[in-house]
Amino acid sequence: MPLAKGEHMEGPYSIDKDKIKQDLIDKHLLGQQAELTKQRRIRTAMMSVLLVALISTFVFGTLENPFVYTFSNIGNLFDYRFYFIIWAIVCGLSIQASVIALFRLEHYYRKSGYVFVGLAAFFLVITAIIPALRELYPFWLLIHTVCAGIHALFMLMTLIPFVSYVSINNPRLRLILMIWMLVIVAGSTVALVLFGKTGMFELWFFATTILFLLYLSLILFEEKIVKLSSVFLKDEKDLDYAIEKIYINLEQNEKKKVDKKEI
Repeated sequence: MPLAKGEHMEGPYSIDKDKIKQDLIDKHLLGQQAELTKQRRIRTAMMSVLLVALISTFVFGTLENPFVYTFSNIGNLFDYRFYFIIWAIVCGLSIQASVIALFRLEHYYRKSGYVFVGLAAFFLVITAIIPALRELYPFWLLIHTVCAGIHALFMLMTLIPFVSYVSINNPRLRLILMIWMLVIVAGSTVALVLFGKTGMFELWFFATTILFLLYLSLILFEEKIVKLSSVFLKDEKDLDYAIEKIYINLEQNEKKKVDKKEI
């Protein structure tokens, strides 16, 4: 598409947002552009919260020697109880929010998936809140241990069916997704056997789960964005200009107009 006069003022392009918006309206693509902006924002938010969860997991898990102490030991035997609860909330909610975002992205509407991921986050927080001191609270230690096991079970009951669903819709990803699940489950089991009931087992489980979700968010959101973007490149003679239509922030332009009217 030839550029209008005045569009080469700064560098290769000086973008006229009003012209682009009108062009999108004429081609019935304004909704597509808004959806693209939304998906990019969701992906950025997802990866940000997952990175926070990953960093907080390594920070908390290494406050004491993870080859000796479990997360529960670190949170209950030392002065880190508050940090233990905060870590559980941050990690649990980050994973839950990210999984739900992936469910919606892939149109995965099984109610069980939403229930299981919610219960996984709930039991992780409950596990951190319940004291785990053998001599003082033997009963609560038992409940704490059971809740920790239930959390891991619900997490796997969330991921395994979803991974199977994604594999059916994306056959090219089937092998790598199977490898990821083996890394999480088999790796955690090996860590438990090699190091016993220590923080290394928990570090492996949470770190690999979060990394797996980061991988899924990168791959699946990228695929969605590519599919949406392809519409903008169709029949375009100037690809650079077409790409500007994909990434330009039209909402910011509208906000500036509203602000000027208010002044």
